[in-house]
Parts: sequence; C-alpha cells; structure tokens
Amino acid sequence: MWKIEKRFRFEASHRLPHHDGKCARLHGHSWHASIICEGQTLAEHGPKQAMLLDYADLSKAAENLCDKYLDHYHLNDSTGLESPTSEALARWIYDMLKPNLPLLTAVVIEETCSSRCEYRPNK
Repeated sequence: MWKIEKRFRFEASHRLPHHDGKCARLHGHSWHASIICEGQTLAEHGPKQAMLLDYADLSKAAENLCDKYLDHYHLNDSTGLESPTSEALARWIYDMLKPNLPLLTAVVIEETCSSRCEYRPNK
C-alpha cells in the first residue's frame, strides 16, 4: 500500500454563527490543507510509471479548488457552508475532489499552527 500527500495553503475568512465564543465574529486564517491518496498499484508504463499518482495532478486539483472557492474568499459564502468549521471544510474539500481523485482517502485541515482536523469517511 502506498500513501501520498500533497499540502497546499490558502488565506480565507469565515465565521461560526453558532459558536459561543469569539469565533462567532468574522475572522480569517492562513489555512493549510493536505489531500491524501492511497493505493496498491503503481502505473506500470508511460510518463507516470512507478507512480501511484503524479504530484502535479494533485497540485492542479488543489489549485483549481483554491482559485474557485478557497483562497481570499469568505468561506461561509464560497462553500455554501453555514458554519465552515475545520471539520465541515475538510469534508467539503473531500467531496469536491473525490470525483476526480478516486484514490483520495482523507483531507487534513490546519486552521492554526496548533489546530488540525482530519476527515476520513467511513468505508
């Protein structure tokens, strides 16, 4: 089994309207996210020989998502999530990427340097 991971960053604001503390107010983060793919078979031929997936393909998928929905956006608006917590955002990113990345198994969100969430759906 191979596991590969691609990390990306984005700057975005959000607010958690149901939170009982300061996160109910509008604020922003320098977010870090990782997309994790796993598989048991490497490409046998061609330009991706001996690869599970090309990191460039993972980068392109992440960049498209960042450009359209995440980087310098207000996440409550751009994602359609009422309360875009790290948990909700990790699942949202997973759901957005999974159709084009069948080997995707998890998404990690780091909202701050000390707060991390991993979403891995039940199989």
